[in-house]
Amino acid sequence: MNTNDLKIFEAVIKHYSFTKAAETMFTVQSNVTARIKNLEEEFGAPLFIRNARKITLTPAGEILSRYSKQMIHLVEEARNEIQSADSLSGHLKIGCIETTMVLKVPDLLNRFADIHPGVDLEFKSAMRADLIKDVLNYTLDAAFVPAPISIAGLNSEPVSEDELIILAPTKTESLQAVQGQQAPVKIIVFDEGCVFRTRLESWLSAHGIIQYKPLVVNSLEGVVNFVEAGLGISLLPAEIIERYYSERNIKTFAIAEALGRMSTVLISRNNVAPTKALNEFINVFRAGLASLAV
Repeated sequence: MNTNDLKIFEAVIKHYSFTKAAETMFTVQSNVTARIKNLEEEFGAPLFIRNARKITLTPAGEILSRYSKQMIHLVEEARNEIQSADSLSGHLKIGCIETTMVLKVPDLLNRFADIHPGVDLEFKSAMRADLIKDVLNYTLDAAFVPAPISIAGLNSEPVSEDELIILAPTKTESLQAVQGQQAPVKIIVFDEGCVFRTRLESWLSAHGIIQYKPLVVNSLEGVVNFVEAGLGISLLPAEIIERYYSERNIKTFAIAEALGRMSTVLISRNNVAPTKALNEFINVFRAGLASLAV
């Protein structure tokens, strides 16, 4: 089997269009049609139902779609390991939420690059749900995400425990003052799906605050700037504020442990053996945690 045929199959699934799949794969539509026909002959069943309006997967296509990403991944990883049998090389893709990128990744990146310069490391920052999806779909090798994780197909390894605090403008006297204000509370948050936004909204709800107005920004610096300007409150890990923003004109408030503690785990797939590069990344990561604990 030619794995490029599977890649074309995946492109058709993604776009539900032979034309768009051809554009994505830098080929012509006739080649896409031929490669799909080749797969159908190999598996002895039609993979798509084609009509003038849309393309849909057949039951056989649904089955193959559950395995195609894994087969592509396994072949590529086998090729990488064979070609680098005498030294560690290849490409490793790791995901993390933005705060992990700020706190954990730079040191880990430098440490791993010093030990294994032949491995290209790629990092992606995204929301928790997107990172989990990308690991399951073989787009990422592993990802740092907030716990808990209880999803079939994933391993998780504890990383850290973080204290979460509320950030407020300097004029804020207390959290009770926030809870007692008559106007809707303004909150400075990331987009939907952010764990810190969810925790802050849960804190508001727990204190009977149902009227609030989100102001959405897309960076940590933006959150701090907006809070400092008096535009609202937010919630972030205490370590970030202490390490990077301790001189800013903001106030911080501790909250109850149920909402004020966040566990981070490193997730990876458990249905395939980890590559040599991923194993080494995890080992370097564990060694870094051990050194911090000493």
